[in-house]
Amino acid sequence: MTSRRPLDELLERHGTTYADEAGVRLRDKPQPLYQLLVLSHLLSARIRAGIAVAAARALFAHRLSTPRRMAGATWQERVDALGEGGYRRYDERTATQLEDEAVLVLDDHGGDLRHLRREADGDRDALSAGLRRFPGIGPAGADIFLREVQTVWPEFAPYFDPKALRGAERLGLPTSPEKLARLAGDRDPALVAAALVRGAAARS
Repeated sequence: MTSRRPLDELLERHGTTYADEAGVRLRDKPQPLYQLLVLSHLLSARIRAGIAVAAARALFAHRLSTPRRMAGATWQERVDALGEGGYRRYDERTATQLEDEAVLVLDDHGGDLRHLRREADGDRDALSAGLRRFPGIGPAGADIFLREVQTVWPEFAPYFDPKALRGAERLGLPTSPEKLARLAGDRDPALVAAALVRGAAARS
């Protein structure tokens, strides 16, 4: 049987979700769920995670933390906020995508991503497909959202995306979601998944 000590040590060093780092107090409420969508969008780009988190914090500091405020901001306001977070490589395209994304959240979901939860009805593939309809959210962004949202949407837990599983392999931990879930026990699977991703990144 695999010892839990390596996982305990990993959680001690890296057991923080990206939502927590970005200042998102994740709950099953419209605003934090929208903030998680924005964060997942930013994290899915080929850019350092720390920059994506800083850019999300900058957007939220500028009160662009609801789909209505994001859609109502000017393109330049979004570009400037992204730039404050150091998110410059993709800032112009991302500023446009964030507006289109916010409009879709408002038009198709009434500003409330819990509609996606109800539509998916516990089906991860259905939830992933619903997320990928948003501009800028591809498979990687959907994985990040699922990885973090399982804290408040437990019907999708335990969820360990390919990046978390690659982290488990690099760290010498089980590489099947079922074995990881058994090893994690009653620990929050979102924290475990985040620690696997962060721990592997720290070794690269």
